Amino acid sequence: MLSERRLEVLRAIVQDYVGTEEPVGSKALTERHSLGVSPATVRNDMAVLEDEGFIAQPHTSAGRIPTDKGYRLFVDKLAGVKPLSSPERRAIQNFLDGAVDLDDVVGRTVRLLAQLTRQVAVVQYPSLTRSTVRHVELLSLAPARLMLVLITDTGRVEQRMIDCPAPFGDMSLADLRARLNSRVVGRRFADVPRLVQDLPESFEAEDRGTVSTVLSVLLDTLVEETEERLIIGGTSNLTRFGHDFPVMIRPVLEALEEQVVLLKLLGEATDSGMTVRIGHENAHEGLNSTSVVAVGYGSGDEAVAKLGVVGPTRMDYPGTMGAVRAVARYVGQILAES
Repeated sequence: MLSERRLEVLRAIVQDYVGTEEPVGSKALTERHSLGVSPATVRNDMAVLEDEGFIAQPHTSAGRIPTDKGYRLFVDKLAGVKPLSSPERRAIQNFLDGAVDLDDVVGRTVRLLAQLTRQVAVVQYPSLTRSTVRHVELLSLAPARLMLVLITDTGRVEQRMIDCPAPFGDMSLADLRARLNSRVVGRRFADVPRLVQDLPESFEAEDRGTVSTVLSVLLDTLVEETEERLIIGGTSNLTRFGHDFPVMIRPVLEALEEQVVLLKLLGEATDSGMTVRIGHENAHEGLNSTSVVAVGYGSGDEAVAKLGVVGPTRMDYPGTMGAVRAVARYVGQILAES
């Protein structure tokens, strides 16, 4: 275990390196921070931190910089989540309140996160596997053609055209709409197949074919849309950090183009807690020089998706964690009210 003083020295090194982009020396530390000890003592503390792998010397005669292990200790033990200022919180609320539908909410969220953190922002669409049905609308377009509109509790809207095997009257359509909604509204997608399986038998023989077709399209929609979708923004922000990536920025950009990689980065959507992955904790080789800060968001206590940012390991962790958490809370409020 490191002593309190050495933890303070590590905190000072991380803060200075993140702020100045320059390796940090003992003389600069004692001048900038009230550590209460001489530069010689700080040098000795830095030697211990280096021996234990928390800091490293990038090249001869330079100061020291934090390693992945040093950043991890900083995040776990030393860094609080920096709360946003009142103007920042108002700006978030005003920007997100203007959203007109779920696509707009997600689009605005990704732009906002990228602007607030000046990193790459990633926002996952609410997963339908964790959604519930708010309403199923059936509209007649022609005697044997219908439109099915599925609306979820997170505001997601899916539309499908249905060609019926036979003409379907307005009375039958109203009846099917009412019975269908009475069974599925408020229920999770995973439960819907079981809840509607015997519905065709409750209709007249001539209508059963159409009812079965409607249910088939509904269930196909649920299956199709369980594929996770996400949106990414602010990739140009990475160009500001070119010197933070040891080889080149291209492997990072290539990794960010792979949706599967990004979904793994964000982690399980049901986990609503804050996740911080630093450097080599990211399994994908192209992202070994980056850190990821992610958190779940949702319309209630349970997270339905994740959002977060990707940037260099030399990151303002308290500020980034505060921004990500605040945006997630506002998005959750919007989904709850929508």
